[in-house]
Amino acid sequence: MNSPASKLPLPPETGDAPPRVTPDIAAEAALWVARLHGPDRSPAMEREFRSWQARSAAHREAFGRCTETWQDVALIGLATAYDTVASVRASHAARGLRNKTWRWSAAFGLAIAVAGGGMLLQHWREQDVYRTAIGEQRLIVLDDGTRMLLNTDTRVRVAYGSAQRTVEVRGGEALFEVAKEARRPFVVHVAGSEVVAVGTVFSVRFTDGPQDRDALAVTLIEGQVNVRAAAGRGADGLAPDQTTLLRPGDRLQLHHAAPIQSLAGAASLDRPNVDQVMAWRRREAVFQDSALVDAVEEMNRYSRTPVVLTGGIRDAGLRVSGLFRTGDSAGFARAVAALHGLSLLERNGRLELANVR
Repeated sequence: MNSPASKLPLPPETGDAPPRVTPDIAAEAALWVARLHGPDRSPAMEREFRSWQARSAAHREAFGRCTETWQDVALIGLATAYDTVASVRASHAARGLRNKTWRWSAAFGLAIAVAGGGMLLQHWREQDVYRTAIGEQRLIVLDDGTRMLLNTDTRVRVAYGSAQRTVEVRGGEALFEVAKEARRPFVVHVAGSEVVAVGTVFSVRFTDGPQDRDALAVTLIEGQVNVRAAAGRGADGLAPDQTTLLRPGDRLQLHHAAPIQSLAGAASLDRPNVDQVMAWRRREAVFQDSALVDAVEEMNRYSRTPVVLTGGIRDAGLRVSGLFRTGDSAGFARAVAALHGLSLLERNGRLELANVR
C-alpha cells in the first residue's frame, strides 16, 4: 500500500541552485539601480558598476530583480531622491570629506531609502510574502527546492538566512516538503510556536480567529519535527509546555487553555487518518461522523457563499459523513438538507439551513 506521502507531487528536476541574495546585496543592488537611473551617470560609474556586478552571480541576480521591481513601482520620486542625495554630498563637501569612489555610506543609503529605494526594497520584501484567496491553492518552490503548497485563505512570509530557513505562517494552512540541509534547519513560526525540521514533510494549520478560538495543528507525514515554544512569544500565543517530538502520522493540536492569558496552550497528540486530514490537497473535504457545526465551518473556509445553520440547528447535535468538493457549498448544503430533512434557502449571499416548519 502506498503511504500518504507517496501521493504528494514530486519535486521538479532542477539544475544548480539559484544564487542566494542577502539583504545587504539587495540593498546594494537597489542603490545601483537608483544611481544608474540618475543624472550623475557616467562612464566611470558604469565601469564601477560592472566591476560590482562581476563579483558574484548573487550581485547579478539582485540587480536584475531590483531593475524589474523599479520598473513596477511607479510611485518612486526620482527627483526627490536625487535632490536628497545632492544635499548629503554637499554636506560632506562642506565638511571636507573626500569621496573619490562611491561608497555605501549610511547617509547616502538613508537618503535613497527614504526618498525611493526604501519603497523599492519594501516592494521587493513583499515578494517573499505569499497569499492565497478564499478557495485558492498555490504551489511555491523556494530557492533551496523546498515546496510549499498553500491552502485556501493562507498567508506566509519566507525569510532565508545563512544559518536558518524561516517561514512565518500568519494564517491558513500549508504543506511543506522540506529540502534537506543539515547545516541550515527549516523553522516554521506560527502563533507563538516553532516547528523545526531538516528534511521532512508536514502540514501546519492555524485558525486565527477570536483569541479564545485560535487553534494550531501540526501534522507530520514524513521524517521528524520538533514543536516548541518560540522565544519572545506573547501571552496570547499558542505553544506546548515542552518541546514535542512528532513522528510520522502524529498530529499535535494546540488551543487556548483557561485562563486565556496562560503562556502555554492546551495540547493534544493524536494519530488521525492522514489521508483524510490532507484531503484538501485533492480539493476535497472528508467527514466521518463529524458534527454538522464543524463540517459547515470547514466548508465555509473555501467559499464566499457561507452555509448558515438557523432555527436552533446548531444545537441539535446533527452529524454528517461523506466526501465533498471544497468550494461547492451549494452541493454540500443540498446533501445536508436531504440527509436531515432540512429546508434550504439562498438569500443575502448565503445558504441557510433550517428545520422544515
